[in-house]
Amino acid sequence: MRILVIEDNRDILANIVDYLELKGFIVDCAQDGLSGMHLALTQPYDLIVLDIMLPGMDGYQVCQKLRQDAGINTPIIMLTARDALDDRLKGLHSGADDYLVKPFALSELVARIQAVLRRSLGIKTRVLEVADLHYNLETLEVSRAGQALKLNPIGLKLLAILMQRSPAVVRRETLEETLWGDDVPDSDSLRSHIHQLRQTIDKPFTTHLLHTIHGVGFRLTDLGHEH
Repeated sequence: MRILVIEDNRDILANIVDYLELKGFIVDCAQDGLSGMHLALTQPYDLIVLDIMLPGMDGYQVCQKLRQDAGINTPIIMLTARDALDDRLKGLHSGADDYLVKPFALSELVARIQAVLRRSLGIKTRVLEVADLHYNLETLEVSRAGQALKLNPIGLKLLAILMQRSPAVVRRETLEETLWGDDVPDSDSLRSHIHQLRQTIDKPFTTHLLHTIHGVGFRLTDLGHEH
């Protein structure tokens, strides 16, 4: 299980990270909203622990942007130093799944994480679906309108990101970074992989799902956009 912790207090952050790693979680961390959001957009996490009081972009903004702009449904537990009902409600309204008031016991944080993960895994299907396109993440089988499709490993990775974010637009940079990290082969690599993906999932069918948003990126949706 991979967890992202976004917390600006170094001591609290170190304590949380140490404790979670001790419990067997893989943990990434960020000390401000912007870096935290960048990680959440480019890496797959099972859960995000998000402090409300952060420098620059606060926790509410991070949560709202991830939910509304990026369409990311990763469970979020908010940490707040205030026990005011308004703050808790604001956190839940911005898209958080749970909240914890500081100071808290690390064992309670883990109990909350496990409870939220149990809930989310119960409803999280391992099959991605967009229109009649299906991708089983367990077996790596892709089909459209009941017809099996063959994709190479990069095509599968690309399709997973686009389907998970659908119908949101996924930026070109986000796709490149997710596929290759800092080592992007060249500017045409993504284009040729997108072209290959399009040939497989769209060309044989009447409705096209993969759309180019010029100058921005790509989206997978059946909402009828032009290539």
